[in-house]
Amino acid sequence: MSLRERLTADLKTAMKAGESGRVSTIRMITAKLKDVEIAGRAKGAEGLNEDEAISALRGMVKSRTESATMYRDAGRPELAEKEDGEIAVIRAYLPAEMDDAALAAAVDEAIAATGAASMKDMGKVMAALKAKFGAELDMGRANGTVKARLS
Repeated sequence: MSLRERLTADLKTAMKAGESGRVSTIRMITAKLKDVEIAGRAKGAEGLNEDEAISALRGMVKSRTESATMYRDAGRPELAEKEDGEIAVIRAYLPAEMDDAALAAAVDEAIAATGAASMKDMGKVMAALKAKFGAELDMGRANGTVKARLS
C-alpha cells in the first residue's frame, strides 16, 4: 500500500473515530505532500516518489520538534504537547530509524568504501550513505556520526 493510500485509509478511520487532532494532522501531511508534488512538476518531475515523500515528512518532524522546543522555552506547554502529538502521527508514516549500532556500522562501511581520511572527505561519505540508503536514513543523525568518525 502506498503512502497516499495509507493516509487516505487512516484519514477515513480517524474521521469515523472522531479523532480531530489526528484528522487535522493527516490532512496537513496530505497538503504538504501535494505541495511537494506541485513544486516537483515545475521542475519537470511527474508524481511524487517515496524518497521525496519521506524527506518531506522528516522535514515536518524537524520543524515541529523545533517549534515544541520554542514553546517549552516560552512557557507554553499546551502548544508543545500539540506539536508532540503531530510529531507522533507523522512518525507513524516514516520508516523505522536505524539503531545507533547499525548507523555506526553503515558509516564505517561508507568511510571504508570511499577511503575517507579527514573532514574534507565528509561529502563523499554522505553521498555514499545517501546513495545506499536514500530516504531510509536520517541524514541529520548520520551527519553527526560521520563528523565524529572523521574528526
